[in-house]
Amino acid sequence: MRTPAGKECPYYYANFHRDSHVQECRLIKGNPQSLPWRPEDCKDCPVPAVVAANASPDLRLELIIRPAFMGLGRRKSLTAFCNKHAVPIEDPYIGCARCAAERPGLDLFKQALEDTDD
Repeated sequence: MRTPAGKECPYYYANFHRDSHVQECRLIKGNPQSLPWRPEDCKDCPVPAVVAANASPDLRLELIIRPAFMGLGRRKSLTAFCNKHAVPIEDPYIGCARCAAERPGLDLFKQALEDTDD
């Protein structure tokens, strides 16, 4: 669904049908560690870019919004985990290194890129 910032995000939900006014981020909803979500949080959220870059079905994201320095602004921290291997992912844009090692076609793609660089 399209966020208030104009990006596609699978975790954003809005319903304005028949006098209903619901907007929420389902990634933050129910997370007691995070501040409550506001529509302006979508403006600089990294989640839509991560989801567009990494289509792994085993990717699990966790987003926490915290107050910035001296309460001025809001800071977002995104962590990613691989459900298949139960390991944290260092770079969510790339994904799980173990999952990538299980795909032999990826090595062929890397070799083809290296051959064209010569």
